[in-house]
Amino acid sequence: MQLEQTTCEVVLLAASVCVALGAWQWLSDPATSQLSLAKSLANHIFFTVSSIALVFLFLLGIHKRVVASSILASRARIVLADFNMSCDDTGKIILKARHPTL
Repeated sequence: MQLEQTTCEVVLLAASVCVALGAWQWLSDPATSQLSLAKSLANHIFFTVSSIALVFLFLLGIHKRVVASSILASRARIVLADFNMSCDDTGKIILKARHPTL
């Protein structure tokens, strides 16, 4: 699960950086304001392709895979708290010391 999450994080980060760089190039081009949207996007194919790729990744649910393990770990911590236990982000159970009852 950890390798899949890391891979998804890297893919999402790379796609986001590509969109940001493409958007910067697109917006810094002086011809952008003089052309129609379709012509401008056709001139800046890197931004267009990376934006479509990012939308496609979100439609595939990559954002759910990135945060899935942290959601699972937080829900497990809530349940384990009733039994005086917890868990770390990798899923290892942590036994908490019991307080003596009077």
